[in-house]
Amino acid sequence: MRDVFIIGSKGIPARYGGFETFVEKLTAGRQSENIRYHVACMDRRDGISECHKAECFHLRVPSIGPAKAVYYDLRAFFWCLRYIRKNKIPHPIVYVLACRIGPFAGYLAKKLGRLGGVLFVNPDGHEWMRAKWNACIRRYWKISERLMVKHADLLVCDSRNIQKYIREEYAKYCPRTVFIAYGTSRGRETEKGRDRLREWYQRFGLKEGGYYLVVGRFVPENNYQTMIREFCRSDTGKRLVLVTNVEKNGFYRRLERETRFSEDQRVCFAGTVYDDELLWLIRKNAYAYLHGHEVGGTNPSLLEALSATRLNLLYDVGFNREVGGDGALYWGKRPGELKGLIEAADKMTEARREELGEKARARMEELYSWEAVIRRYESVFLGR
Repeated sequence: MRDVFIIGSKGIPARYGGFETFVEKLTAGRQSENIRYHVACMDRRDGISECHKAECFHLRVPSIGPAKAVYYDLRAFFWCLRYIRKNKIPHPIVYVLACRIGPFAGYLAKKLGRLGGVLFVNPDGHEWMRAKWNACIRRYWKISERLMVKHADLLVCDSRNIQKYIREEYAKYCPRTVFIAYGTSRGRETEKGRDRLREWYQRFGLKEGGYYLVVGRFVPENNYQTMIREFCRSDTGKRLVLVTNVEKNGFYRRLERETRFSEDQRVCFAGTVYDDELLWLIRKNAYAYLHGHEVGGTNPSLLEALSATRLNLLYDVGFNREVGGDGALYWGKRPGELKGLIEAADKMTEARREELGEKARARMEELYSWEAVIRRYESVFLGR
């Protein structure tokens, strides 16, 4: 039996977020009886529960700003060490999602090694490049990433671009890496789901095939400025629907001032959607999907769009091309480029849209199915 302790997600059952969905799928889809999962869960109080036959250890974490995630990961790691020592767990794996605790990684890896365990790390994307952080925090993330790479026994990269970056940027540490993609699956469609879709359409004045769709966190590095600016300058008669956790903060006000989207009735901020079936149907029935993410590895919302939406227009960066391949079209930040692509997309034949959609779905089924991802993870965990 191999015990795997997972740190870094907010926990399961998953409610929202890429790491949370990954842990949910990994534990629910477990194929081997020789693996036992233990999952850290951020909560309001300490406790133990079970989900998908995984032991969930709930940890209370105070609201201390950006340091909250660091505190949470550290507390979870020490919980794992105590549990491993108390229960004499042989050859445990502690798998840390993201590089938040680098300054402590050497000490923690040494403690874990003395107990016969190994440290696996998912480096995620380039957290140190995110515009939401100030210069000091970005510097911390970069240092933390370097130290996590230095002390990890294995780095599990969900993007070949990230794997290449880790190997080249930290070549002096001779990092051991493996590529295992993030997963996706085809959504389900029920009559109740279609009813909810119709209600959602009525709420925002939308119709099937009548909108371009954006789904993602409301942060600058997801290129909302470029997408909204170019859409507003285009002559499309369709709507732009943004499913995002929008807050009327400084970024929102700057975006409004620079793009004047509030004066364009085609632009619709629709809030968040936590209903998986509804969100899949919103994607499936969009005319096209716009993806502006430029920081990170394999993005879950992109995989879900490529599984559902026929026409996908992606920001041209290595991470996105790696996933979309020839099943998508690409745009850059030059003024007029995305505007022209939107106007060309409006004139695209149904046959061409269907051809691109088929290519995208085929890539997802071949390269990014959850079954294949789980099988690969279990093989690595069991040392096969």
